[in-house]
Amino acid sequence: MTDHSHWHGRTLLLGVTGGVAAYKVADLASRWTQRGAKVRVRMTPSACKFVQPLTFEAVTRQPVTTEIWQPLGTGDRPEHIGSGDEADLFIIAPASADHLARLAQGFGDDAVCLTALAWEGPLVICPAMNDRMWRHAAVQANINTLRERGAEIIDPGVGHLACGSVGPGRLADLDVIDGRVDQILGARELS
Repeated sequence: MTDHSHWHGRTLLLGVTGGVAAYKVADLASRWTQRGAKVRVRMTPSACKFVQPLTFEAVTRQPVTTEIWQPLGTGDRPEHIGSGDEADLFIIAPASADHLARLAQGFGDDAVCLTALAWEGPLVICPAMNDRMWRHAAVQANINTLRERGAEIIDPGVGHLACGSVGPGRLADLDVIDGRVDQILGARELS
């Protein structure tokens, strides 16, 4: 059995953007909560069309932030800023092509992007989209920009996509994402 003791007392921010792979991410939130982490979810309006916030609230036992003007906060600070004060890691999964562009350009018009702008810790981004979109020069430029700024990108997997295509673009295997998050938290415990 794997030792997950370094998960206890950790706080993870999880950004969920619009895409059919959003339903898979609820499993990650559940795994991380079961290991003892507090998982604080942010969802875009598009993500809420694929998965209801209630799903994430049920598996994390935490309120979900879906609006940038929600009256939630950590102390005297707005939620999108204060939540980063206590968090260890910010994971965005799935990250749509639209959100990769928004993140690369510094947009702050939804709960995920606004939290990313205020975030100063390690950031893991897990893209998911159509294979042609993934290969598009603009998407690859945005990926490169985000990498240059220090974000870790977990490249999408190859396989059957919701659109019927076969190729790169599906959300990376959940065990791959989970394993990398586990490594990051383990390394942060040692430092």
